[in-house]
Amino acid sequence: MPDRSWLIDHAALLRTSYRRLTGTDLVAPHLSPAAALEALLTAPYALVSHDTRDDPIFNFANPAALALFAMDWPTFTALPSRYSAEAPNREERARLLQRVTDHGYIADYQGIRIARTGQRFRVSGATVWNLVDETGACHGQAARLPRWELLPD
Repeated sequence: MPDRSWLIDHAALLRTSYRRLTGTDLVAPHLSPAAALEALLTAPYALVSHDTRDDPIFNFANPAALALFAMDWPTFTALPSRYSAEAPNREERARLLQRVTDHGYIADYQGIRIARTGQRFRVSGATVWNLVDETGACHGQAARLPRWELLPD
């Protein structure tokens, strides 16, 4: 896991970008940066983000997301985010990310994802947003996955 200061800074970026784009709060707005990080790490929803590379790599996952994708931190944060979808669903995922890039965020995402174990699951009601700092620089994209359903093999 990266050092705590990076995590606190990243949690702040997740919070401020989400608030700026959606008009709602990811966690309680009165929380200190350290308390906000703890709230994100213990949230009942899965929360992930990836960087800005041409083939983005995941750079954050809370424990709910790590459990859902059946990975530990080092494995997840070495994974190109496109691999969170099965090959036939990657084109749909690319269209989704382009919509987010174009509009800043979407709050109605649903789709099929796959865990490291091969377990497929359907996410619904997900919000995906651009991670944009106060200067307007983009640092990647994030997703809040509030609901998922495991699919039969």
